Amino acid sequence: RVRSAFDCWVEGIMISINHRMAGVFSYESSEIDWCEDNYRHSEHVVESFNTMSSFIFFIISPIMLYLLHPYAKERSLAIHLVWVMMIFVGLFSAYFHMTLSFVGQMLDELSILWVLAVGYAVWFPRRLFPSFIKDRSTFSKLVLVITVISSVSSFVKPTANAYALNCFGLHLLYTLIIEMKCCTDQKALRLAKLSIALWVLAISCWLSDRFGCSFWQRINFCYLHGFWHILIVIAVAYGSTLIAYLDASYEIPYSLPGLQYWPCDKWAVGLPHIVLKGNPKTEKRC
Repeated sequence: RVRSAFDCWVEGIMISINHRMAGVFSYESSEIDWCEDNYRHSEHVVESFNTMSSFIFFIISPIMLYLLHPYAKERSLAIHLVWVMMIFVGLFSAYFHMTLSFVGQMLDELSILWVLAVGYAVWFPRRLFPSFIKDRSTFSKLVLVITVISSVSSFVKPTANAYALNCFGLHLLYTLIIEMKCCTDQKALRLAKLSIALWVLAISCWLSDRFGCSFWQRINFCYLHGFWHILIVIAVAYGSTLIAYLDASYEIPYSLPGLQYWPCDKWAVGLPHIVLKGNPKTEKRC
């Protein structure tokens, strides 16, 4: 009789866990619902345009992996992790907008957190390390520990991820501004201005979609979050190349790093990348 009661208790717990697991994977289990009309074009896809616009990550990321390979090969192949992770951002973003599930939301947000963490670990200037950290390996381990703690905390309290993202992002932006104050390279300064302009435009789309939805619904234009996807991946391409250029100027100055645009350097628009012009040691420019 005691065993039977215990079995019933365990069975009840397992059923409860299964229901909760099914709940977090189910459609529209996330508390977030973007402005785009749900199921407008497909009964299997909640937000069609937001889902399709996420595929821009699958276009830009492989191109950036290819363009930055000469620099990564000279500096560290770990740098490729930034754009490999961006592919996962696109994958999880598409899944989230297709289902609006809680798990999709967590995967989407956590993948962004890990992109920032990887960028932090490979590009944060060594001279700005805390005094108790002597090398990049130790710094990377510290970033890894903080990111793992933040990731686990996000499932207990989802709002924790937003704080982690803001802390990483704002500190990286502050560091970049400090770095650019001593830069005289006009191409780098132009790239910085373009990066900031794209970032501001992308954030404006995100905020407008999130908090101005009633206005956009009145004029039947509910696609700003999709434009956020497109703008932010281009902004990351510009911003990460700028950071990589500054890093190359400090860490491998002998390679004479320079900036160019793909597919044609003379075009007004394009994807920026680093070219290594030589081997002899030279004085850094930024």
